[in-house]
Amino acid sequence: MIVLRWTALDDEEAGTRVPKGRLTQQDRRQIAAGLRDGQTYAAIGRRIGRPTSTVTREVMRNGGPGGYHADQAHRAGTRPVHRHPTTPPARSPKRTDLGGRDPRIVNGVAARTAELFVQTGLPPMMARVLATLLTTDSGSLTSAELVQRLRVSPASISKAVGYLEERAVVKRERDPHRRAERYVIDDDAWFQAIMAGARIDARIAAVSRNSARALDPTTPAGARLENLSRFLHHVSDDLVRSAEHWRQVYFTRPPAEVDDSPTA
Repeated sequence: MIVLRWTALDDEEAGTRVPKGRLTQQDRRQIAAGLRDGQTYAAIGRRIGRPTSTVTREVMRNGGPGGYHADQAHRAGTRPVHRHPTTPPARSPKRTDLGGRDPRIVNGVAARTAELFVQTGLPPMMARVLATLLTTDSGSLTSAELVQRLRVSPASISKAVGYLEERAVVKRERDPHRRAERYVIDDDAWFQAIMAGARIDARIAAVSRNSARALDPTTPAGARLENLSRFLHHVSDDLVRSAEHWRQVYFTRPPAEVDDSPTA
């Protein structure tokens, strides 16, 4: 599969005591630095000793991951309630892929999706790039667009895309209108990722089978490796057949033809 399936509790779930009170200017600068470094909200929260929900709320209220500015957020957070802001908040770069949606909602969905990917084992920057592509209607962005949106360096984007390419989740396409490559995620990405994982399992099964024979399958160690080989072989085979079936159902036929109702 694309990622390893383990989860980590955030600060609130783990029962970690966190300080109360308003965020300080230094807290907000740490949040901004964490966003630039591609850290998750949970990691930033641990860094400043605050719950993940506090960091998420702070970022979403102040421009989202791509438009958060620490000093501006601090001024907004400490401004007396009865006063009206004298200057409008800085806007994120104009987006043409929102489809009429509120950019705060789109940014929130992308942030939550990235958090989920991180919790299942995907590195933070790779998770942010993947979530950004998933929540873009076109399903594709250039390196410059990702740099602008995620506020990170081109090198960070290149490394993240390379990682995702190796797992068959993202591919590169030449933009016919510009001298630039576009990074694309399409409907076949998940199928290809599952197939890549199945191939790895098949290799592990083959090595385990050969190792069992070398150690003698009648010995405890040999029997353990033989059982591992058989288990991975059967699970991988079932997974491939299931992926091929549901790929045909959801990605090669019009939506109107899909029927999820149970059969008798």
